[in-house]
Amino acid sequence: MKTNNLNIRNTFYGVLFVGIFALIATIIADANFFKNLAISPLIIGIVLGIFYANTLRHKLPATWQSGIIFSTKYILRFGIILYGFRLTFQNLQEVGFSGVFIAFCVVFFTFIFGYVVGTRFLKLDREITILCSAGSSICGAAAVLATQSVLKNEAYKSAIAVSFVVIFGTVAMFLYPFLYKLGFFDLNASQMGVYIGATLHEVAHVVGASTALGEDVSKDAIIVKMIRVIFLVPFLILLSLWLIKTGFHSKNEKTKVVIPWFAVMFIVVVGFNSFGFLGKSTITAINFVDTFSLTMAMTALGMETSFDKFKNVGMKPFYLSLILFVWLMVIGYFLVKYIF
Repeated sequence: MKTNNLNIRNTFYGVLFVGIFALIATIIADANFFKNLAISPLIIGIVLGIFYANTLRHKLPATWQSGIIFSTKYILRFGIILYGFRLTFQNLQEVGFSGVFIAFCVVFFTFIFGYVVGTRFLKLDREITILCSAGSSICGAAAVLATQSVLKNEAYKSAIAVSFVVIFGTVAMFLYPFLYKLGFFDLNASQMGVYIGATLHEVAHVVGASTALGEDVSKDAIIVKMIRVIFLVPFLILLSLWLIKTGFHSKNEKTKVVIPWFAVMFIVVVGFNSFGFLGKSTITAINFVDTFSLTMAMTALGMETSFDKFKNVGMKPFYLSLILFVWLMVIGYFLVKYIF
């Protein structure tokens, strides 16, 4: 009994420690400089976590490690579930079948393209390939974290994927509005909104790029981005089935099909939110808790990441993320131009 109480206490201390880092990340992200760059607390959290892992980790109690692991697993899943309060099924109607179809094509064909390029041509680690492809095709860091819970990969691989997804998403956030104002994209405001929502990585990137071009662009951009987020659920289920069918982790081990329960709960929450039972202020409060939970998960992920492991991977994840960045720009443009 004493041992159990001690373990619970150490886990609590570890979670509290992660929470303090997440709070610092939230405060930093609220500064005007980071707001203008649309840098979310999730990204600042992982940077702070990596800094801790490579400088102060050996000076703090090793027993708190259980709290850090708890944050990367259970607080992460809690955050993904709450993410459903950002969406409603009515969003699907607002852009019609063509908008949903474009989002579907971007998510699934981008992932397949990324997996083939990463594993067959770049000879990259399969788990890193899956994480980079999921982050690029769906919703950036949140998709990487959700995919990690299915893959059960080492934390540093997720950190690598998040890093490159964020880099190219940030580049796109500034590049798209610039090129649009130059007349590079032959798209009307609604089409440009769909294009941004269908091809940019993070929700924050979509908001940053689309609001710079006006309300007519931002409305459709955010809706299409949210539709891509909804596709996270069938993606995770299909990925889980594929991993088992192909014996991804161990060909000698018989593994049962496990449907990611947090993904199912995410859809349940979206359905509940579609009825509009909760007021705007309540939804805003829930979204804050959600962002903080995901920030804790990202911070804990960073705390599990050593620079030594980054060195062993090399530049291949960068090359894959760059290829996917170009792919999204090109394939997304033609989909929007000729379908929407």
